[in-house]
Amino acid sequence: MKLKQWLRQISSSDDISDWGQRKFVTRARTLFYARLAFLSIGLGILAIPRWAQYFGTEGQSAFIWYFVMIFYSVGSYLLIERGWVGKAATFTTLCFDLIVLVYMVSYSGGLKSPVLMSQLLYTIFYALLFPNPLAIVPPLLTLPVVAKIDTEIPGRILELEDIFMLIWYSAVNFIVVYVIVYLNEREDRQHNEVMALQDDLKHLAIVEERNRLSREIHDGLGASLSSLIIQAEYLYKQAKDEELKKEISELKSVAEESIDELRRSISMMRSDFDLVPTLEDYCMTAAQRTGVEISFKVNGSIPRLAGKLQLTTFRVLQEALNNIRKHAQAKNVEIELVHMHGVLHLVVKDDGVGFDYQDDLAGHYGLTNMRERARQYNGQLGIESAKGQGCKIYFMIPLTDPKTGESWRDTISDIPHQPDPEIL
Repeated sequence: MKLKQWLRQISSSDDISDWGQRKFVTRARTLFYARLAFLSIGLGILAIPRWAQYFGTEGQSAFIWYFVMIFYSVGSYLLIERGWVGKAATFTTLCFDLIVLVYMVSYSGGLKSPVLMSQLLYTIFYALLFPNPLAIVPPLLTLPVVAKIDTEIPGRILELEDIFMLIWYSAVNFIVVYVIVYLNEREDRQHNEVMALQDDLKHLAIVEERNRLSREIHDGLGASLSSLIIQAEYLYKQAKDEELKKEISELKSVAEESIDELRRSISMMRSDFDLVPTLEDYCMTAAQRTGVEISFKVNGSIPRLAGKLQLTTFRVLQEALNNIRKHAQAKNVEIELVHMHGVLHLVVKDDGVGFDYQDDLAGHYGLTNMRERARQYNGQLGIESAKGQGCKIYFMIPLTDPKTGESWRDTISDIPHQPDPEIL
């Protein structure tokens, strides 16, 4: 179950990141439209002399600041989809907005200014765009700054009502941030639950489809192969010619091997393929069909391996025994499967005729395939052979990739394996 949780955490972390970015982009665009509304009001303030006098926006500098606000608002909008750059730009421009707001509030009456309520709107902006309790800090700092400016302006006195207003606005700020952060976390949690449910439904659909395919293959192709074996047995009994009997027997053996391969494929599709019993059964069947004495030993605790590595190990043993049957003229074969120090070892040794091996596999396509299978998992294939001295093959795979840290273990059985191209 630990691996399942780890896999789900990886997929959910990527989804959370994408989900958070999409939310940020949507809310940042909303901020841009809100800024357009503020800039429209600001244009009226600049155009009407009495308003300009009330807010202290008379003169050329006010127009310069106005166009600066337009510039950084548009720039921030163009950057919102660029990850952390867009977030940094949005946060910085919001701080510039607060500077303008502090100026207008201080000039138009300080803590008694009707514009002070706009500070709550910026608290909402910060909390929505950056849902974290620390989001309250920039907008909350505007309150003591305005209060300090009030005490510095001649004729203004910080009265008891002003102190109450300061406390009141601070309390409302905290409440607003708490509510938004809480609702945001709840929304994220519900989203993750929905995504996890969708992921489980996908896996269930894969399992159901693979089970359906395995049933169809078993009932269709499996039944045909079984009929072929039965007919081959009947023909063998009816045949008188020894050469014909030999051909029929070979046909029957091929059909039996095919149906064994079909069963292995079906077990892999249904995620109940177990390496050690499969290797034992295959060795027993090969010994019966070839007449070669085959011993199979397991040393160490063999962990549950990923489906592809299980199939690769089986294919290596299958190819090794096929080579022995075709070329080695061996009487005895010793096979050992070992798990030691995080490395899986498969050793196949025969007492056949052997061959001169000089680390050149040209022309030995089966051995070349085995080496390529080992390299897929950063493993190794070793060969020891000489004429008249048999052959020994070492197949070694580290169960943790030293380059990427990827594990080839499969500690759970409730996660469906992806269909392997050698099976489907």
